[in-house]
Amino acid sequence: MNNNKFLHSYKNLKVLVTGSTGFKGSWLCLWLNLCGAKVVGVGLKPESEQILFGAFELKKKIKQYFIDITNFNKINHIIKKEKPDIIFHLAAQSIVSLSYTEPLKTIETNVIGSANLLESIRINKVKNLVYITSDKCYLNREISGSYNETDLLGGYDNYSSSKACAELIFTSYSKSFFNKKKLQYATARAGNVIGGGDFKKDRIVPDTIKSLMRNKNLIIRSPNSTRPWQHVLEPLSGYLNLGDKLLNSKLSLNILPSWNFGPNTKNCKTVLEIVKRIYLQWGTDTKKIVIKRSNSFKEAKLLVLDINKSRKELKWQPRLSLNETIELTVNWYKNYLANKKMSKITIEQIENFKSI
Repeated sequence: MNNNKFLHSYKNLKVLVTGSTGFKGSWLCLWLNLCGAKVVGVGLKPESEQILFGAFELKKKIKQYFIDITNFNKINHIIKKEKPDIIFHLAAQSIVSLSYTEPLKTIETNVIGSANLLESIRINKVKNLVYITSDKCYLNREISGSYNETDLLGGYDNYSSSKACAELIFTSYSKSFFNKKKLQYATARAGNVIGGGDFKKDRIVPDTIKSLMRNKNLIIRSPNSTRPWQHVLEPLSGYLNLGDKLLNSKLSLNILPSWNFGPNTKNCKTVLEIVKRIYLQWGTDTKKIVIKRSNSFKEAKLLVLDINKSRKELKWQPRLSLNETIELTVNWYKNYLANKKMSKITIEQIENFKSI
């Protein structure tokens, strides 16, 4: 059985990706380019730590617009002009800690920006949308079980609540304006994503890699927090799979239009466990791991996703073990430090993933 048939749907399609200069967005644009799609990127100009847009040579591969989605007129102009067959919406303020120092910016980007996109889709009658939020959209009750798509939305911090709000706005647009004859619009919620090229501050894997690169201590504030760790290619394969089902009218209107994408339960490990595995894969001891608990902002201690709906309705499932996820991630950074051509290395990782 070919697990990658869903990728064939994107050949020669015009696909618009918001957040194209970010971590997941850059990986998605490169993969879509490999599928033969005509990719249109929308995103802010890359910041100093956002190296992937340049490393993947996306300037040569896609049509890019550098804009802020909080500006309705600009995003609406692009959508009206480009007339995409499908949109993947990934643009977001994605750092929990930043939601404490810049709460209004977080809400503006994640809520108003998403509403701007939905309104433009309504006006311009865009046919298909995969609208990515986060596993943090669920009201975290610190339960030992996992969260499924029918669980209550909410959040105790502005990042989580902004993602819940984005989901609620999607639902209101969906019920009011969309999906009159077939399911064309859907939301996707992914667990903690790791992989090569992420250098954002206050994310555990980038912080770990930077400490290793600089031979400095790594300070961990929440060593026992448990997360659903997965390689970036796992949820992206889910988004592309979901997009294929929308493009080909394979999903009933009776289906709840939201899907979780996460790893197998055994991949759900503590922060400390993940860090130790990265150090082991890097080939160094763990003496420079320093635990320094902080109460400066609230983070969920336990968060696990139930992915049975995606397994059943999309025939999607994670492909990588935790060891494979760590190995792929560390190898990417080691190649980057060795000044390898990272577009080539990343394409090799995508092709290898497809063969699993």
